[in-house]
Amino acid sequence: MRLGLALIPLLAASLAACDGFTVTGPDNEEQSFPAPDRSVSTIGTYSVASETQRDSRGEAQTVMDLAELAEGMTVADIGAGNGYYTVRLAERVGKGGRVLAQDIDSDALARLGRRVERQRLDNVSIRLGQPDDPRLPANSFDRIFMVHMYHEIEQPYEFLWRMWPSLREGGQVIVVDIDRPTDQHGIDPLLLSCEMERVGYELVAFKDAPELLGYYAQFKAAATRPEPGEIEPCRGDRAALGEALKKRPTKREKV
Repeated sequence: MRLGLALIPLLAASLAACDGFTVTGPDNEEQSFPAPDRSVSTIGTYSVASETQRDSRGEAQTVMDLAELAEGMTVADIGAGNGYYTVRLAERVGKGGRVLAQDIDSDALARLGRRVERQRLDNVSIRLGQPDDPRLPANSFDRIFMVHMYHEIEQPYEFLWRMWPSLREGGQVIVVDIDRPTDQHGIDPLLLSCEMERVGYELVAFKDAPELLGYYAQFKAAATRPEPGEIEPCRGDRAALGEALKKRPTKREKV
């Protein structure tokens, strides 16, 4: 089987350097996004585990069950990498569903494209994103997955702000990460919740999950999102976060 452009719209152009944290407002005025008040993990220097190890502890199955992922849904796998989640999401949503695998690494996407072709995953498409923009089509997704990668997003406020319109009504964002400093390939769940809230998302579920090597958090789009110039960055210390959050995880339940 040969994959055409309709199946895999791989954007092969190289990523340009970001020009800044700006967007044009309603009055054609540039509005700035804040930089995060925290460190950012280096991309590609941390590996969760092999796919066999991850399956042995039921990782993907746990995440998809918690997300109530069903046949026929349309989902996005952000930071898809080699496709551990992509191929499992594709099987779960079935022929009537769709999976968009996104990454900012064009080499990784090329490898994933070959895997998609080899496994004949006709319901998978691939797209090259940008560090500040996932480049997702509007009003398209029932679920967006960001697994063990959120701490690598260099410009979280701009990235999340641009991602917000891509959720369908009732759509959810799934984040799996580890409760440790962001320069150690994790993020405090209070800080995650604060950053998501500041851009227009609401926390709807949170669970400690040992089989995920961390925690599971689920968010929905709030009724509105702020303008870029209205976004206030979250401070990285827990005391400040406790004051800042309107909603936060109040109880941790083990899966």
